[in-house]
Amino acid sequence: MAQHDPHRHLAQLDRWFRLDMPFARFLLHVLVVSLAGLVPVLALYVALAPGFTAHLAGDAAALGRFARQIVTNGLPVVVVVNFVGLVLFAARGRRGAVAMLCIDLVARAVAFVGLHAVIYPASALWFDSFGGDPSQALRVMAPTLTQAALFGNLSGVYLYAAVLGAAPLVIAVLAGPAGAGARRAPLAYLPFAWRMPALFALAMLAYVALVAALVTLIAHGLAG
Repeated sequence: MAQHDPHRHLAQLDRWFRLDMPFARFLLHVLVVSLAGLVPVLALYVALAPGFTAHLAGDAAALGRFARQIVTNGLPVVVVVNFVGLVLFAARGRRGAVAMLCIDLVARAVAFVGLHAVIYPASALWFDSFGGDPSQALRVMAPTLTQAALFGNLSGVYLYAAVLGAAPLVIAVLAGPAGAGARRAPLAYLPFAWRMPALFALAMLAYVALVAALVTLIAHGLAG
């Protein structure tokens, strides 16, 4: 069996995400996937922000506020969005991976925006964010989401960390009939061992771009 055989990876993922497993175990697996996406994306964001690492290292209060925001805002968003997507993955059955991936794309974008609509006012009430004004929290949502799609703020970290959780469904598409032609023709010039990783990377980039575009459209709709 090929080293990068999508069927083998899919079988492994199916053992991790089954609707008949105990809820606590399923949730634990979702948490693992969420942290696996959140940690590297967060590290990239901190590394790219000029002076941010030094600021956090030199200001314990700022580091505490930053950590609180990640734990109370970011991690719950990523976990809930991934939970929705991974339930869709586990429930795909005969409906086909392509159809479920399309549903997953819309569901992740809508869940991401919806969670912000809940968490932002809650942060204003509980932590006195946004001047303690829930209305102000909702008013800044649209520009925040637009910047998130551009990876310009922490919400962008949460968005892209959550989008990485769609990897199981992308693998399911590549392993199915819809991915058969793509596995053969477009990347035939690459060494065999590189074809599946390259195809997976291209598919994930396309998926990420579509989710970011949809979040941007929703943000423009909210702003209008």
